[in-house]
Amino acid sequence: MGLLDLTGAQTVFWAASRVMQARGLPGYQLHTASLEGGLVPSAEGLAVDTSRLEQLAAVAIDTFIVPGAPAICQTLDDYSTLTDWLHANAARGRRIASVCSGAFLLAKAGLLDGRRAATHWAMCDTLKQAFPAIEVDADAIFIQQGTVWTSAGVSAGIDLALALVEADCGREVSMAVARELVVYLKRPGGQAQYSTLLQSQSRDAAAFEHLHLWLSENLGDPRLNVERLAQQACMSPRNFTRMYKLKTGRTPSKAIELFRLEAARRLLESSTGNIEQVARQCGFADEERMRSTFQRHLSISPRDYRSRFSGTA
Repeated sequence: MGLLDLTGAQTVFWAASRVMQARGLPGYQLHTASLEGGLVPSAEGLAVDTSRLEQLAAVAIDTFIVPGAPAICQTLDDYSTLTDWLHANAARGRRIASVCSGAFLLAKAGLLDGRRAATHWAMCDTLKQAFPAIEVDADAIFIQQGTVWTSAGVSAGIDLALALVEADCGREVSMAVARELVVYLKRPGGQAQYSTLLQSQSRDAAAFEHLHLWLSENLGDPRLNVERLAQQACMSPRNFTRMYKLKTGRTPSKAIELFRLEAARRLLESSTGNIEQVARQCGFADEERMRSTFQRHLSISPRDYRSRFSGTA
């Protein structure tokens, strides 16, 4: 079991209960259960005390949340008793959700057949191959398909839990929880699992880390171009272009475009500024330039993107 897979979502519901109880309303009752009960070791080394699943037979269950485990792909057959239990009992609850590789348990229980589903990006191909009846979305943070929810890796369980709280208690409560936990209200379910900046950090691009941070803070500058980046990196434009492509796998011009695209997505998700304002704030020359960038990379217009993902729409 991944510790944050379990405790991330659980902390969200605990915090939501505090908010609701402060308003004189009932909160969530949380149960942590396993087949045998007792202490269950996590992959990180800490053990979690659990109840036996059979002890919950008389408990009215609203939401099942199934965490994942790092080696679940290699040991999935060892979970057959648990997946049989999930298959037989999922209908007892109003909804069932998985965090990270917990999607493999829902899949083996037959609960994801014919549905879109999310899991950790590194396990998407394995999930596709093992369960071809599932439409695996490698980008989504979380996905709701009727009463079944799945989320991407580890901390995405927090995003999923915030969405569940919002569905139950309203946006005001979920915002209060996000503020208390010092996290974004939520990354929309269709948002990419990792950002352009994070991808840049994960590549062999340590030499450009400070440049990327500077770039993300200066996207609205209309003078931003390859020469300006080279100057900031204290390199000649020719050498900078060559080294940047070698280290990051993309040209400086493409990097500027992708950073601007990501900034525009964030603003469309969280702000109420009109499309033209968002375009100029992110450094696009005009709304049409931003629209063509969205179409090229996301196959969707900025207006449709806002309609689909905005928390303020």
